[in-house]
Amino acid sequence: MKAFRIAGLALALVLPAGPCGAAEAVNLILNWTPTADHSPFYYAKSQGWYEKAGIDLTIEVGKGSGVSSLKVGSGGSPFGIADLATMLVAKSKGADVVALMSIYANTGQTFYWLKSYGVNGPKDFPNHKIGNPPGDASRVMWPAFAKAAGIAPDSVNFVNVGPTAKIAALKSHTVDIISDFYNEHDLKVIEFGADLGYVNWKDIGLNPYGNSLIVNGTYLSKNPKLVEEFVKISQKAYAACVADVAPCLKALLDQASGLDKENQQRQWERIKFLMTDEFTTTKALGWIDAERMKKDYELVQTYLGMEKPFDVNTAFSVEMLDANVKMDASKVKK
Repeated sequence: MKAFRIAGLALALVLPAGPCGAAEAVNLILNWTPTADHSPFYYAKSQGWYEKAGIDLTIEVGKGSGVSSLKVGSGGSPFGIADLATMLVAKSKGADVVALMSIYANTGQTFYWLKSYGVNGPKDFPNHKIGNPPGDASRVMWPAFAKAAGIAPDSVNFVNVGPTAKIAALKSHTVDIISDFYNEHDLKVIEFGADLGYVNWKDIGLNPYGNSLIVNGTYLSKNPKLVEEFVKISQKAYAACVADVAPCLKALLDQASGLDKENQQRQWERIKFLMTDEFTTTKALGWIDAERMKKDYELVQTYLGMEKPFDVNTAFSVEMLDANVKMDASKVKK
């Protein structure tokens, strides 16, 4: 009996008194409602990858990059997804944010028009109406586009059109041109066919980074290992979805209602294009280039304004990325 008590005491000394290795509750706020570009996070969560790394992930629906930047910057959420230009503006206003991984290595900003309206390219934009919301980034940064296209900034008229009404406005000829993101490209192709014309901002030399994974700076300094795990798991998930998107979209559709599977599949094909550049294919998937960030900073400073200028190198880090995980350009349809 005495031996049993001694054995029991020894066992008590080596076993934890309470729960051990409890997962850390971590929140990720999206830039908007869940769509195909967010599916890797849902896929990695469904596979238990975050949980295995000690991360109990909650994915929060967002209400724009401005909201996600401010929530992460204030410490309300450790991680978020935000357009990098918007994040830079937030940082200039005091938001404690750092970008860790690009999702859209290329800008998704695109102008669409109908050729039957007498528009065949940016040179024909003058004296035409462009439809988009007042705060739309393409409207705010229009002077940069106009300069790159070689047209006068005041040569067009802007018409207020809500995000979901753009296609209808173009179809009814309420406007001649609309702005939208390239991942929604196929909806316009289906609607307008051969009459559709478009130009992505990259095509005229304007290519700021788009949606990216961001983190609260203080959280990063206090939890570097967890942040590194989160980044590498997310990076691995994006690579897995590039290889085969089917299970990723299933994970997304299982959690997000109201999405059309075929539309999300089409979106993902465009998203792969936006993910691909010379750095994500050679350095690492999600790579953020320092020289491009400097240009983005200058673009934002000129057209959006910086409340308090800062060293752009403090706004991003690629140290958490796994250099062995690269974007597979062979999976991108031409």
